[in-house]
Amino acid sequence: MPSPSESLLDTPQPESARRVDSGRAPDFASTPLTRQEYIAAMVHLYRGELHRANAWRLRLDHTTNLAVLTTAGLVAYSFGESEHKHWVLIGALALSTFFLVVEARRFRFADVWRARVRMIEEHFYGPILRRDFGGVGNDWGKLIAEDLFRPRFKMSAIAAIRGRLVRNYWAIYLVTLTAWAVKVLFVPEPVRTWLELKVKLGGDGILPWWSPPAIVGTFVSFAVLLIAFGPRVTSYDLDQWRFEGKQPRRMGEIDM
Repeated sequence: MPSPSESLLDTPQPESARRVDSGRAPDFASTPLTRQEYIAAMVHLYRGELHRANAWRLRLDHTTNLAVLTTAGLVAYSFGESEHKHWVLIGALALSTFFLVVEARRFRFADVWRARVRMIEEHFYGPILRRDFGGVGNDWGKLIAEDLFRPRFKMSAIAAIRGRLVRNYWAIYLVTLTAWAVKVLFVPEPVRTWLELKVKLGGDGILPWWSPPAIVGTFVSFAVLLIAFGPRVTSYDLDQWRFEGKQPRRMGEIDM
């Protein structure tokens, strides 16, 4: 049995419905669409949403490149002279975390356009290619229309941070942590006693000697727990688009 949207498109529209009174301005909003006009509108909507998704996808690469370049520069600086302290590498961890948060925010925006693109592909182009509209949900168009008027994030901030951490930033953190360990233990000369390790960690400074290992250990523990138990980034079907129960946070104004 054809769906309501399919039967509406296949039904020829009467000429009177498309006739416009010469004494009034045309009311295109209430004029019924033909099948060709509907398909043309969906094609342009798909192209626009795909362009937005690609634009935000490129922004993700920009922040990743900044994180890589910053980490490489700080690692090279820390090993450039023997008097350069290991705190430079802890600062590199902080900067990488800043870029991770920025990239996670951009990832949430990119996911909004990606979700719309996938919805159109699965429920419009897919049935057309299969020549089968029987399994298509009848309200997918309404869900997209509501999301156009009231756009919402489809994933949480924690899920976005975990997604980018697993995707790219774990390697950046691993290089930085390895460089920090080498800097502390072997540069400019290997540590042989516990007292020498305390001195290298800054035992004679303002902060206690155990503060750098505590910072690094807390950071590593949090990252491991986030990867192991954090929420995953999943694809969104019709049920998840309906946002039953807890409502996701509304998006703000977007400057494209």
